[in-house]
Parts: sequence; C-alpha cells; structure tokens
Amino acid sequence: MQQDIKTKLKQGQIVIGSFFRLPSPDLVEIFGEAGFDFIIIDQEHGPLTPETTSDLVRACDLVGMAALVRIPDNQPWFFQHALDVGALGVQVPQTRTAEDAKRAVRYSKFSPLGNRGVCRNVRAARYSARDRFDYLEGSNRDTVVVIQIESKEGADNLDEILSVPGIDAIFLGPYDLSQSLGLPGQVNHPLVRSTMEQVIHACHRAGVASGVYADTEEAVRHWVAMGVQYIAVGVDTAMIYNLTSKMVKELRYASQNTPVDKAEPFK
Repeated sequence: MQQDIKTKLKQGQIVIGSFFRLPSPDLVEIFGEAGFDFIIIDQEHGPLTPETTSDLVRACDLVGMAALVRIPDNQPWFFQHALDVGALGVQVPQTRTAEDAKRAVRYSKFSPLGNRGVCRNVRAARYSARDRFDYLEGSNRDTVVVIQIESKEGADNLDEILSVPGIDAIFLGPYDLSQSLGLPGQVNHPLVRSTMEQVIHACHRAGVASGVYADTEEAVRHWVAMGVQYIAVGVDTAMIYNLTSKMVKELRYASQNTPVDKAEPFK
C-alpha cells in the first residue's frame, strides 16, 4: 500500500523522494527500504514506458513507497496511462497558466471533478475486483496532483494557478526556471532563488504545499527552512554515478598511496 502523501502534505509534514529514470524494480525496492517517502517516475526525461512504469509502481506498492509519475506533457492519455497502472499521482511539467492547471486536474479526476476516462479492468481498480463506486470515489479523493512551475510565465501567473481547486502541491524546477530567466544552469543565481522564494511564499498564503528539486544537503536545508514540504533529492542515475565515482577515486588514491604489505583486505 502506497504512503498517503496527500494527508502528510495537508498536515504540514515534510516528505522526501527522488526522481527515478531507470527501469529497475529492484532499485525501486532499494529506495523504499532506504526510507524514501516517494519516487517520481520520470517519463519526461527518462526512457520509461507505460509497461516499465507499471513494474516500478508495483515495486513501490511492495515497499510502501508512494509512486508519482512525471508525465511527458499535459495530454489526457499520459494521465490515463500513469493512473491506470496504479500510480498515486501525477506531476505535470511546464505549467504556465491557470488553464494548464485546470486541464491537469480535469484529466486526473473522474466526474464530477473531471473527465478522466473510466475503465475498471485496470491495475488501479484491481482489474475490476474493486467495487466500482469505491474506485471512482477513492481515486478522486486520493489521487495527488502536483503542478510544476518552471518558467517565468508560470511564476507570473501563479496567483491564478493557485486558485484552481484540486492542486496538492506546486513543484519548482530550478533548472528550467533558470533557463526561462535567461540564466541557464545558474540555479543559485539571486534572481532564480528570489523567484523560487516568491513562489513558495505565494503557496504558503494560498495554503498549498510547495516542492523543490534539491541535489545538495545545503539546498535541502535551505528549502526546508523556507517551509518547503515536498522535496525531491536528486535523481537515481546521478546518485549512482556520484557514489560509484567517489568510491573509485578513493580506491585509486588508496591503491597509489598505500604500501601493499599495509593494505587492509576488502570487507
């Protein structure tokens, strides 16, 4: 059973996850055992298909970790694929206007809250074993909708976006935002930071949880101090690279600076 991220956000709790781009259910289990609250299965920048996404969601269920899917675009069939395989929620990139946000909510919810296509023969409905009314009502109640603000236009339209019912969190993408502000890659530039902080303050005023991508401990501490609740700390591929490259560098240094007769055995 996936964690109830929606309730935790409403209660003001901090939830920590990671972006996930590798089609490996085993690695998902490892992340769950490590204690992550959620992963964001990345169909926008990763090579993940509906089939591989289904396997990753199933692995999340096994370890009690919430599965959200960052869909490639704000189109109804991407929401359908992600939610029908049992993902707890969706994360919608490049939201620029209130109309974008309205479409995201509409595609995520069944009537009367939206117009998501209804099919009971899918994994999310336990292949029709779940009562139809419980499925429809439960999905509307439990599905998490995260809207990404990652452009100057989205930040400028934030008040209108926040007025859209059904949004559970606003997520800031610092890299795309930096590019939109004419500062590609300069995620710590004062203009980028101040824009992100303005968005976070607006979320607080509206009573909507805010989220960020953070790839350093310093960044996590900064955004938590700002009141951010929904934090994605890095990406699976980068985590593996950083850890393995650090290990290799340390081993090469040790092998070049330690006499053979004093080297300790591997454990």
